[in-house]
Amino acid sequence: MDINNLTESERLLFSRAVMQLLADWEVTTVDQKVLLDLPKETRTRTLQRYRNDTPLPNTPNVMERVEHLLSIGDALLTTYPHNARMSTQWLNTPHRRFQNRAPLQVMIEGGKEGIVDVRAHLDCAYAWSLTEPK
Repeated sequence: MDINNLTESERLLFSRAVMQLLADWEVTTVDQKVLLDLPKETRTRTLQRYRNDTPLPNTPNVMERVEHLLSIGDALLTTYPHNARMSTQWLNTPHRRFQNRAPLQVMIEGGKEGIVDVRAHLDCAYAWSLTEPK
């Protein structure tokens, strides 16, 4: 599915899913805006609408981040199928792969590059696709 060509109802489903994922990961509202590349002035009320009845902005950068974050969620579900709390713990625990920084910190501080780095660590098929010649 091309995430940049979704219908409004499909975007709403993706928006709800990523907002629920960020809530499950216990990401603060400030950090949710950073992870999704939303304007700093985005209000908490607007974030609540994204959880309920309004799709996230249909911009390539936002939708690409949504795709990466949902893929990270899927990879963590595969890694910890019987304990969803472990995903939150893993994201918030310093890891040697990330110079002893927590993966969530890497994603917040590194922007899209940090998000891609965490996804590539969790999803070897995705990591391989990054090394394929174009």
